[in-house]
Amino acid sequence: MSSKKAFLVGAASTLAVSIAVISQPAFAQGTAAATTAPAEAPTTVADPANEIVVTGSTSKRTLLNASVAITQISNADLAQKAPRNTVDILETIPGIFVEGTAGPVSNNYSVRGLPGGGQQFVRLLEDGMPSIYGGLNDDEVFQYDASIDHVEGLQGGTSGILAPNAAGASINFISRKMNYDHGGGLFKITGTTYGEARTDFWYSAPLKFLGDDVAFAVSGYLDSNPGQRDSQFRYDTYHVKAQLEKRFDDGGYIRATYKRWNEHDPYYADQPYSYVDGKIASVPGLSGQYGNIIGNGFGTITMPNSCAVGQCTRTFSAKEGIHAQGNLFRIDVNKPVGHGITLFAKARYTQTNWDFNGVFAGSGSGNAGLETAVNYLTPSSVSPLWGSTLPSSNPMYGGLNLFQAAALAFPGTAQYGIRNLTTGQVIAGNNTAALNALNGNGLLQQTWLNRQTINIHDVGSDFGAKWDASGSGWKNSLTVGGMIYHQRQDNDQSAVSNLLNDVSNNSNIYDVVALNSAGGVIGTLTNNGLLGYGDWGAGVSYFDQSSQSVYANDEFTWHEKFHFDVGLRYEHEKQTSYSGNSSPSLIAPGTTGLLQVNPNAFNGTYSVNSGYAENPLNWTAGINYTHNSHLSVYGRYAHSYQTNGNNSNGATAITLWEAGITYAGHGFVGSVRPFRTIFKNQSFNGLILDAGTSTSESFVANITTNGVDLDLSYRPTYEPLRAFSIRGQATFQDPKYAGACLGSISNGILSNCAPYPQADGLTPGRTPKVMYTITPAVDLPHHLGSIYLRYKYIGKIFADQTGTLPLPSYGVLSLGAELNVTDRITVNASVDNVTNTQGLTEGNPRQGLSEQVVNGYFYGRGIVGTNGMVSLQYKF
Repeated sequence: MSSKKAFLVGAASTLAVSIAVISQPAFAQGTAAATTAPAEAPTTVADPANEIVVTGSTSKRTLLNASVAITQISNADLAQKAPRNTVDILETIPGIFVEGTAGPVSNNYSVRGLPGGGQQFVRLLEDGMPSIYGGLNDDEVFQYDASIDHVEGLQGGTSGILAPNAAGASINFISRKMNYDHGGGLFKITGTTYGEARTDFWYSAPLKFLGDDVAFAVSGYLDSNPGQRDSQFRYDTYHVKAQLEKRFDDGGYIRATYKRWNEHDPYYADQPYSYVDGKIASVPGLSGQYGNIIGNGFGTITMPNSCAVGQCTRTFSAKEGIHAQGNLFRIDVNKPVGHGITLFAKARYTQTNWDFNGVFAGSGSGNAGLETAVNYLTPSSVSPLWGSTLPSSNPMYGGLNLFQAAALAFPGTAQYGIRNLTTGQVIAGNNTAALNALNGNGLLQQTWLNRQTINIHDVGSDFGAKWDASGSGWKNSLTVGGMIYHQRQDNDQSAVSNLLNDVSNNSNIYDVVALNSAGGVIGTLTNNGLLGYGDWGAGVSYFDQSSQSVYANDEFTWHEKFHFDVGLRYEHEKQTSYSGNSSPSLIAPGTTGLLQVNPNAFNGTYSVNSGYAENPLNWTAGINYTHNSHLSVYGRYAHSYQTNGNNSNGATAITLWEAGITYAGHGFVGSVRPFRTIFKNQSFNGLILDAGTSTSESFVANITTNGVDLDLSYRPTYEPLRAFSIRGQATFQDPKYAGACLGSISNGILSNCAPYPQADGLTPGRTPKVMYTITPAVDLPHHLGSIYLRYKYIGKIFADQTGTLPLPSYGVLSLGAELNVTDRITVNASVDNVTNTQGLTEGNPRQGLSEQVVNGYFYGRGIVGTNGMVSLQYKF
């Protein structure tokens, strides 16, 4: 049992304490922010089905009379969810599969049958606008914090009209209202069983010296986090957000926002698991729930680079993890001008430097060097090093593998051994007992060090007018607007290198050494463990991308019964990219090891791709019939796109057919939404394994998904039972490939795509057919709080895109309690994954389109084990 697991199981009383402070007992909830022209803030009412939603609508629509699939996540829901990272919140929205296993950021999420492993078609919005147009995952720029009051999740429908590249879903994080009457705020200190310590704050007050119509808010957080898996390092972060708002008597306002962040985060990629008779288990010496191969030796590593980049070496630092710094400036204006017309505008500038230091074990074909230490040191084809051929341009030993080169470079070599770079211990190849006992599993592996820096300058705007009109029995709201985005991105991913390490928690890095007959070291084959340089190509590129859109959305209501809406957005997008070229280049003289050439060194020149303009027309139409205050039905069609930059094949399309029925009454609120989605021309690059052979191809297919989402809650109306409530959310879907072909993609151009009928009918990778969450809760007497259980179930998925490697279903049990100590002090505690369940969200996506178990092992990424959080809330 790992020390962390023993701590969790044996010392529950040592759960760290968090303090959350919330302003006035009745302080305002939610800034009036919408996906287009901001609407009025939601009003707290007894019936949640009649609460105003501001996402996906440009008029005053509610859950009951909306013709879109909208999920409301209240402030209380957020507290009960107790998210460990930003995208955990997305799990409260039916239809979205969250792979929250990478750590605090850079996680994957998908919607309604789309393959996992990315964020395509889904956007995270803050007050109706994304932080960047693209180029990074949204959760690497935006973070959930104390300034957020509630969240609204919109699937399909108008999502692709009112936000760019959001045809699948928009997740709108809506800020708290500012305080215009008196000051109030929030202070929050958070601690967890895995050692995270975080302090949040939010404060808002009027600025009386500027008048009664001006207020400000300031918020942010400090965080120190070793991560949920065992770690040798801590990662420190701060975020600050400041807002100044002036409101007008006619309901308009102008608001300025500034955000600054300096964030460090751990990052988890795949690690080895055993796979025997269809059962997945941890590898001895490396816990699947808590293990982390990143050890002290990964803290700072120097990698040979191309001098044309401006530095002949590059430093990889696991101590830095993912280091992101940035600034965001934003202004929002909303102003009625009479005759039912309101003008609105949102504009922002985002600048961020993103420095990624990621450790990728087994990042190649097969299991990429996962082999016994004994075989590693055997100079024959059983060793992964036998196939490590030195480039032909390598001095003296070009074209030879490491063993052949070592035999020439170090005369008198009798055998080979490994040298621990931390302890200096050398284990000879003939010491099979010591090698087989290595970390309890006798394995060595190859791990890739990916240092990637990205600099982004992104300007975005959304502006237009809304015209509200009404007559006898009817009313109409028409919104017309435009969006302009422009981004410049510089990328440096040069010098990606692989090294040799063992399979253990806090793993050790090894050099391969040549030994004489007496067992003495007479030469070193590797460079401080490094086996290769420039493994992922030149790695240097930059691009300029621009997007201009015009859109309209009209919502018509007849006698409060029939609600019709139609929306469209025409976009013109173009990207010009510059990809660095490579040439073999000698590395710095005196570098240890036999490899003296970087075969893919950036040579200072670029290939230019001026790109192909994409001009997608996104449109949707919906209808809602509201029978009475308890029952409604709706239908929806949408056809939208994801732009792809340089791609001659144009934007990727999604078509959605959807219906729904909503009922609210007798303590029950629920929506059932059947859907059919068609994702056109999804493409994936990698290896296809077929009949024992492998080919490198681009796999292209359409994905059709038939399914149903459910969002149901119940609280008895009978007074003695009102303390009990239960909420259930579920998605049942059947996604399938159709029209698959294999071809090649170069500079965004697909060619020679031959039919691949073997894939038709297969389930797309990392896409569960069944997902559901059930959360029963009980309110304590005298308003003392509540206790709850949550059970989340994720059905079986395939790790790859060709149905080769199945990953089993899993269920996660969580529990929590909220205790109101006083009117101002509340204690909140939660424990996630109570039963220490093992669940995997992916295999090894860098292995290719088909993944296999080799010698009883494979690479995967799993959820973490039992962990806890406690919070203490104080109102002031």
